[in-house]
Amino acid sequence: MIGRRQESKKLEELYEGGRAELVAIYGRRRVGKTYLVDEVFRDRITFRHAGLSPLDEPANGLLKAQLEQFYYSLLRHGMKRSHLPKSWLEAFFMLESLLEGLDDGSRQVVFLDELPWLDTPRSGFVRAFEGFWNGWGCSRKNLMVIVCGSATSWIEDKLINAHGGLYGRLTHEFKLSPFTLHECEEFFAAKDMQLTRYEIAQAYMAVGGIPYYLGYFERGLSVAQSIDRLFFSRGAFLAREFDRLFASVFDKPAQVVAIVRMLYTRRRGYTRNEMSLKLGTANSGHLSKHLRALVASDFVERYVPFGYGAREEHYRLTDPFCLFYLHFVDNASGAGDHFWQENIDARPVVAWRGLAFENLCFNHVEQLKRALGVSGVRSTCAAWEVRDKGSNAQVDLLLQRADNIANACECKFYGDEFTVDKKYYQTLLARREALAQALSRKISVQLTLITTFGLKRNQHAWAFTNTITLEDLFAE
Repeated sequence: MIGRRQESKKLEELYEGGRAELVAIYGRRRVGKTYLVDEVFRDRITFRHAGLSPLDEPANGLLKAQLEQFYYSLLRHGMKRSHLPKSWLEAFFMLESLLEGLDDGSRQVVFLDELPWLDTPRSGFVRAFEGFWNGWGCSRKNLMVIVCGSATSWIEDKLINAHGGLYGRLTHEFKLSPFTLHECEEFFAAKDMQLTRYEIAQAYMAVGGIPYYLGYFERGLSVAQSIDRLFFSRGAFLAREFDRLFASVFDKPAQVVAIVRMLYTRRRGYTRNEMSLKLGTANSGHLSKHLRALVASDFVERYVPFGYGAREEHYRLTDPFCLFYLHFVDNASGAGDHFWQENIDARPVVAWRGLAFENLCFNHVEQLKRALGVSGVRSTCAAWEVRDKGSNAQVDLLLQRADNIANACECKFYGDEFTVDKKYYQTLLARREALAQALSRKISVQLTLITTFGLKRNQHAWAFTNTITLEDLFAE
């Protein structure tokens, strides 16, 4: 099991325990939730059911279709043929009867996948699920109910932070995050793909650490060839993934996609007030709900930029897949089947790599801190920029530490050792001075280089106090 060893171990412990368990596993779509359950509980699932996607609502109504599909799942798992349930209350009563008939005293695992999809409007699903667990399931010591969902905000609102009958009822929760670079390397090694860390980093910058997307990279193909097959060739596997990604998870996908597209236009993101003005919508609870859902699903990061107050929270798009799609694929009609291979050294692609590598570094701050030897030091991470009377000073990644050190990180994706020439050396010193003036006098500024293959030593290299390489970012 790649990347989910702790979760696997804990799920096994819960299975072997002697109490009723209600477990929620959540995370963004394609991150591997169903795969985790199938691998851990292979051949040990008593009843499983997956909700129907709301994308294509059937003519007879989504609620009726969901109940009908649940009935068929009951039949597949041994229930005698009966009648279609008319409500979720009746459907869960049928499930209770099935489980009681199958109960031989051993552990019973009930797996309800894509649970939020079952909660169609005015269906009464949540109340029926409350009755199933509170009135029956929680008293059965051999019962383990596992629920999964890609609609992360639904899981958080209706289960984890529930205020009704399910308040405090979850016994355990697991949020699955995308793979780190280290886990991506393990994933490719398991597929017997001989990729260098330089290539793996580029794969990550295009699709992120999403196992489903990484699975499309094929043995014997270069990363550039795989990217063409995924995005640009005829019948490309992920050419329509962007819209599906949001349509299948969010209540109002058009509004969510509008937010994502707007966040893409500014690297450091926007405040809620700025988003409200640009979108032409009220700064209301609806905007808060959408932003909370995007943050919970690892598409967007909420942070306070250096020099701003706590009330000036910014939201920025951090999902590599979305960033790549909007940059290259969204308007790529006529790009050609081999667009990526033909433009691999073109200026727009080289410039994109620089920006994508910055995002990669932000997504691996823990590895960065470990390389600096400050894993246990409380810190904040943000970009920094100041514009004053035509001058411009910026830092790609500013790590402010509680030990009164600020690491001003320059992120450089480079095909060889990075060289500091005289002009860049002077720029670095000016940035350090500008940042030192902006910070408290008790804080020491250290220039830190994050690059692929290290720093070439010359008379200007000493400007950097620390150098972090891909080897450090690939740490476990």
